[in-house]
Amino acid sequence: MNAVTPMMAQYQEIKAQYKDALLFYRMGDFYEMFFDDAVAASAALDIALTKRGKHDGDDIPMCGVPVHSAEGYLLTLIRKGFRVAVCEQMESPAEAKKRGGKSVVKRDVVRLVTPGTLTEESLLEARRHNYLAALSNVRDAWALSWCDISTGVFHVMSLSQARIGAELARLAPSEVLVSDAVDEILREVLGDLGILPTVLGRASFDSTGSEARLCGLFGVASLDAFGRFERVEVSAMGALVDYLDITQKGKLPLLQPPRQDQVTRLMQIDAATRRNLELTHALNGGRAGSLLSVIDRTVTSGGARLLERRLSSPSRELSVVLARQGAVAWCLSSVDVSLFLRESLKRVPDLDRALSRLGLDRGGPRDLVAVRIALEQAERIAGRLDGEDLPEHLAHACKDLGGHHALVTLLGDALNAEPPLLVRDGGFIAEGYDAALDEARTLRDEGRSVIARMQAEYAALAGVSGLKIKHNNVLGYFIETTATHAEKMLSSPLSETFIHRQTTANQVRFTTVELSEIETKILNAGGEAIEIEKRLYDGLKGSILERAAEISLTALALAEFDLACGMADLAAAQDWCRPVVDESRAFDIEGGRHPVVERALAAQGGAPFIANDCDLSPESDAAAVQLLTGPNMAGKSTYLRQNALIALLAQMGGYVPASSAHIGLVSQIFSRVGASDDLARGRSTFMVEMVETAAILNLADDRALVILDEIGRGTATYDGLSIAWATLEHLHEVNRVRGLFATHYHELTVLAGKLPGVSNATVAVKEWDGEVIFLHEVRPGAADRSYGVQVAQLAGLPASVIKRARHVLEQLEKGEREKVSPKALIDDLPLFSVMAREPAPAPKAASSDVEDRLATLSPDEMTPREALQALYDLKGLLRA
Repeated sequence: MNAVTPMMAQYQEIKAQYKDALLFYRMGDFYEMFFDDAVAASAALDIALTKRGKHDGDDIPMCGVPVHSAEGYLLTLIRKGFRVAVCEQMESPAEAKKRGGKSVVKRDVVRLVTPGTLTEESLLEARRHNYLAALSNVRDAWALSWCDISTGVFHVMSLSQARIGAELARLAPSEVLVSDAVDEILREVLGDLGILPTVLGRASFDSTGSEARLCGLFGVASLDAFGRFERVEVSAMGALVDYLDITQKGKLPLLQPPRQDQVTRLMQIDAATRRNLELTHALNGGRAGSLLSVIDRTVTSGGARLLERRLSSPSRELSVVLARQGAVAWCLSSVDVSLFLRESLKRVPDLDRALSRLGLDRGGPRDLVAVRIALEQAERIAGRLDGEDLPEHLAHACKDLGGHHALVTLLGDALNAEPPLLVRDGGFIAEGYDAALDEARTLRDEGRSVIARMQAEYAALAGVSGLKIKHNNVLGYFIETTATHAEKMLSSPLSETFIHRQTTANQVRFTTVELSEIETKILNAGGEAIEIEKRLYDGLKGSILERAAEISLTALALAEFDLACGMADLAAAQDWCRPVVDESRAFDIEGGRHPVVERALAAQGGAPFIANDCDLSPESDAAAVQLLTGPNMAGKSTYLRQNALIALLAQMGGYVPASSAHIGLVSQIFSRVGASDDLARGRSTFMVEMVETAAILNLADDRALVILDEIGRGTATYDGLSIAWATLEHLHEVNRVRGLFATHYHELTVLAGKLPGVSNATVAVKEWDGEVIFLHEVRPGAADRSYGVQVAQLAGLPASVIKRARHVLEQLEKGEREKVSPKALIDDLPLFSVMAREPAPAPKAASSDVEDRLATLSPDEMTPREALQALYDLKGLLRA
């Protein structure tokens, strides 16, 4: 049995404290992992698994990653679901030796890296928030708190248990904290969202302890200054702070004072609807193809994150919506100012995240420069806007842009334009800012010239032209002259300056107090320069952190201007209109378009998008529910989605893709579009559809907008028809929503004559020579058929299958007219295998002279004159 080495004993002691994390154990220039950690990490990172020594007679598995490239490996591990404890050397090997020959270098974990606590630029998506969330339950009351330590935002809201899934879908947090007391209760809803929670002990959620933690964090005696928080809200916020204290090893981030949100202030959108509408992610999981990807014209990271927040959380407060619209309208009307703003904003670095890294002591010189550049541009923008008649929303933001002149001047004087990444690299403090640093740099970089200058000065002072300053490892720097000249230097008054050190056979050596001091400075100049820069860095960082609250407000103000300008640029480029939003129940859209589909068609260079109207305004005698029929592929789903997206864009405060739009505030958007199953939970496509439909019928209020596509299609025809019928009646009579209901059950169209709030609409198609042409126009009326066989033909089904389908369809339709049961018809139909074979196609007629001539033409290679002549020739052949 092998004895455990001191180093391995230290490793095991530290690892025992972090059993659920991989331990990055610092050894020189590498982070090493051992035992099971090494096996897991080598597989996850695809790196070599080696061994180091033995433990209990077995080889110890080991793998490692270089310190300088550790961030990339950390990102891979975090994305694969690992947590990483970073264990650093707390002293140098030389310091450890002073404590005894066998002393092990002191090490300790300085940080626990988890998905919700990332701050490094390389580990984060610049244009997205990285939320850490906590769910708390106190006496049947629930609260959700969330923060992004990379930007400092900190929010909390009370909510019902039924709203948890929808709010988590809105935030899409990277990590969710729950108490072990509620882990089981929340397992299903978190599982639906693909979230594996981090479970904390109940003490983390204790409301009394939480209040003390929060007061300590913000340096206040009471939380009343920030709002009237309920106990459950304090519990959730306190759990977040406790977890940050644990993972950051006591170095808490710069969190902004908590902001209390309310569910009733936001448009409610459940997880299924977000997924169906592809708001921030397409159905394939990526950002491309989502609504966000199409409307994002922001030029700063802060502006992009604000856009995602607004898109995910449209407002239900009319004053807020109108204020945001006003900001976009001002940017549209003030073209020159908007161009200036966008050009200035393009130069703004990520101020929020630079400030956060500095606060957590994970920053560097580039973060100092980022703060300087951002504040400099903010001051420049504030100066340009001085005297402008800004709308209230932007005027409020403009007040937070200025006031940083002294800090900008300080950072401008102190910092070089292109600093290194790390403080220890040095070279980021500007020349002339600090005299001691300039002297150290001069000695470090120009030691020889300094010595040469001193040699010339001493030669002139002694009157000895042959005097030299030399260096060896024993004496260091010394002055050397011949014995003849030395007598003069050994005599007063020169002897007061030149101090005798050594006499050799032919030479005499001297030193001076100044030369000894310079020697020490030259030898230590490099290290001294770095130490001075470190001190100056700490001072500059402190000056920034003293104004952290004001800088955070400036960052938000810059994001507001970026978002307003970006939305204005989008509206101008895509011909979007300003919607009328009010407290009515109107929903009247003229010339509405689907922004994502329209962009895709434009990118493909194909046919233009066909715009359509939609009027669901019960106050103007329009039907509040529109029953939409028509074939597949005709654009029903696109029409449904585009109207929901227009309502959402309007209430986030933007312009909309339409000729005009009048939208009464929408409280909720529900969407049941598309088909999917949930095999992991044993749910069929039909069951998933029914669960989502049930949620809509149970939760939708009279200000909701509901879009439903093909309800009941996943079961037997009459079952599906009856469910769709009853659902439509419930939406009309009980929920009283504004809605679009697409179906292939043509029997439902009779409801338009029975229910006053239901109207029929259809997507127009045209048949030509046995084929169907989709016109993509929504018109009043009902479709009389679904054109399913024609769509199947377009999809490429074999001709024999299409022919058989037409034959069966004709017989079934004939039977329906003649009141013959489907079973009797099926019994009389011949089997597929005995059907008459499809006749061979008729022989192709001989081509005409015109066709022969056309076949020889190559338009891409013809000049205009040749093309015109070819046209005359073809007309001549027609007359022949």
